Amino acid sequence: MKILFICTHNACRSVLGEVIARTLGKGRLETASAGSAPRGIVHPLTLKYLSQHGYSTDGLTSQSWDELSDFDPDVVITVCDSAAGESCPLWMGKTLKVHWGLPDPSKGPSSGESVSGDHASEEEEAKAFAHVIKVIEKRINTLLEKDFEHMDADQLKTELQQLGELF
Repeated sequence: MKILFICTHNACRSVLGEVIARTLGKGRLETASAGSAPRGIVHPLTLKYLSQHGYSTDGLTSQSWDELSDFDPDVVITVCDSAAGESCPLWMGKTLKVHWGLPDPSKGPSSGESVSGDHASEEEEAKAFAHVIKVIEKRINTLLEKDFEHMDADQLKTELQQLGELF
């Protein structure tokens, strides 16, 4: 199954989804990530924490979904945090679309600020990234326990939507 993870800037959460799903999917999942207004670089903390959690960061880029016209995904997963008031980019293709809202760990636990009003400490930053990485890992591992290759579109959409509400 081909999964495209999208977010506005394609610098953190969508990249985390791409790398984690590709690694855990071991050939069952082909992944990419993109943004509607990409930053052009992957956030340095994304690279740092992916590496610390044992994921390869080789060749990662922040790219526009226009650059993936040949990818032709089976599923598009938006990962912006609508609960935090972020607007999600709208994929216009006829592909199956689901939403897996995730907080942006690159902004720290509360928009980059700690409870004392200072910038997030390295410990808070690490916790924020570890949390999002763990959520994505749980969702992908749960998906991989399913026989998704034999599901019809409605079954797959239901499964993916339920995963987006878990963890």
